[in-house]
Amino acid sequence: MPDAYERHLVPVFFRPFALDLAARAAALRPRTVLELAAGTGALTSALLTAVPTASVVATDLNEAMVIAGSAREPRAHWRKADAQDLPFLDGSFDLVVCQFGVMFFPDRPAAYAEVRRVLAPRGRFLFNSWGPLASHGFGAAFQTALEQSMPDGAPPFLKDVPHGYADPAVVTADLTAAGLTLAAAEEVTLEGVAESAASVATGFLTGTPVSAAVEAREDAQALQAAVTRKMTDRLGTGRVTAPMTATVYTAHR
Repeated sequence: MPDAYERHLVPVFFRPFALDLAARAAALRPRTVLELAAGTGALTSALLTAVPTASVVATDLNEAMVIAGSAREPRAHWRKADAQDLPFLDGSFDLVVCQFGVMFFPDRPAAYAEVRRVLAPRGRFLFNSWGPLASHGFGAAFQTALEQSMPDGAPPFLKDVPHGYADPAVVTADLTAAGLTLAAAEEVTLEGVAESAASVATGFLTGTPVSAAVEAREDAQALQAAVTRKMTDRLGTGRVTAPMTATVYTAHR
């Protein structure tokens, strides 16, 4: 999964927002940075380029991601860590960042309380989360193609998890419950560029948890071909582009 994620999804979805988030981080001039849910290191690399003097600790709960990320971005200090039980001392970091990871935390107030604990007194928590699925051109096209190809019940993963934490009021309430104060929330729409609709379909089908539901079927290959064909029909052939919307949040103690 990390290889498919890095090959097909990171350049299209995550790198554009990583550059945006890294620029915001650089404006805060942190000396010590903790990254949560770092994945394969898209934001990690952008942070180290934007703030070359900062010490960056990159963490992820998935050991395979940590292994892949540390190989791709050895300038950071990598650790396997649970965001809800961080293995760091109180007040250790000027900045905690998280790109498209908070949606996966089982108990977000608990994770945010840990962020508050490890933040220095003047520290900041900078993170983003996807908007509704309809606001993500690639994701919406994939889910439609999946549902059309699996009328017996397509996995709702995209809608329920990556795009299921899109209400700023809910995010604000979770931050408040953890003792953090929201300083800013900004909706950002960027253009994603993919080499083909087929590449995006492959990324979703093999680089996300959707893969488990698809690969377990006897008609997995036919299903993958159908989803790819429908996405190509919708997005076009050759290089394809689509808008992607997220909200960027800044919070503090």
